[in-house]
Amino acid sequence: MGLVVSRVWDRLFGPTRVRMCFIGLDHAGKTSILYRLSLGEVVPTQPTIGSNVETIQHKNIEFQAWDLGGAISTRRLWEAYVVSAQAIVFVVDSADTARFLEAKTEFDHVASIEGLESTPILLLANKQDCAGAVSADQLAHVMELTSVTSRPFRIQATSAVTGDGLVQGMDWLSDAILKTSSD
Repeated sequence: MGLVVSRVWDRLFGPTRVRMCFIGLDHAGKTSILYRLSLGEVVPTQPTIGSNVETIQHKNIEFQAWDLGGAISTRRLWEAYVVSAQAIVFVVDSADTARFLEAKTEFDHVASIEGLESTPILLLANKQDCAGAVSADQLAHVMELTSVTSRPFRIQATSAVTGDGLVQGMDWLSDAILKTSSD
């Protein structure tokens, strides 16, 4: 009897399960952010070939987080993953100004995928702890993101190394998911 009550309780009051994809150019810090959020610490990483999957608990949401490689050869696989995602985290190295146009092109492609119009996108302006990093507002201006109003969207300054901005970004994403699922 206790098992039945436990299962009913979990279904009614347990965590919401959400599939989320971390995407962005190679060396943006996707894997470092994933492990910072799932393990609470900085873990040495290697460039992702293929994908990593981790569970992130935030508020009352259990995120199944897919970290997809950002090399040119793996970007063509992103669409197969993001179409079934309920949240997208797009990570940009805010200190790598030479690649902002490339990041914008990839972001615009993902944001234009049919069927994702109501999927929340959190863009993380990562590596704020690095010399030469531009602010989230500057990045939004350079990538022409200031006019993104047709979907749930936020840009958040972050540092995978210090953890700054990650909780605020996940708070927004959690709220956006709960709002989207109640609409």
